[in-house]
Amino acid sequence: FDRVPEGSLLLVDEAYCEFAPSDELPTLDVSNPKILRLRTFSKAYGMAGARVGYAIGHPTIIRAFDKIRNHFGMNRSAVLGAIAALKDQEWLNHVINEVNAAKLRIGEIAKANGLTPLPSATNFVTIDCGHGSEFAKAVVDGLVKRGVFVRMPFVEPHNRCIRVSAGKKEHLDLLEQMLPLALKESQNI
Repeated sequence: FDRVPEGSLLLVDEAYCEFAPSDELPTLDVSNPKILRLRTFSKAYGMAGARVGYAIGHPTIIRAFDKIRNHFGMNRSAVLGAIAALKDQEWLNHVINEVNAAKLRIGEIAKANGLTPLPSATNFVTIDCGHGSEFAKAVVDGLVKRGVFVRMPFVEPHNRCIRVSAGKKEHLDLLEQMLPLALKESQNI
């Protein structure tokens, strides 16, 4: 942190902070004008379409945003939605519990198919397919063809993985049914 050049900011992306164990969030002194913590309502609060986010930092840094606030500001509906979401911590906790349960199930499905789920403090699980990117891409294609939308990281070495978002029970049931078929089909790669 001491190596952050003068006149520069260290931006900390905390988009998934609600899913992370609270003791794993770094304690960063936001009274220091070299740091800015960025958060969003897109993930745990489920407001991706509203494009609502906020920054935590030194007052002089936050005030600098006033120069562009009107040009890049949020609409009233988004602001009201964010305020309502902040007030409903019971619902937020419900969502976090649902996501955590879904991530456990995704991990179990992966293990049952000989794959390795990676630890996750997000709303998705990255699963190591154990082979190269061609194999992972074939698994993604096989799942998509069967109505299961998953993603694939595109940067080595993570491109040997697939990314499965937390979903409802029926979505995970479909994943459980279709993953073995997609894996079998991908064996020829």
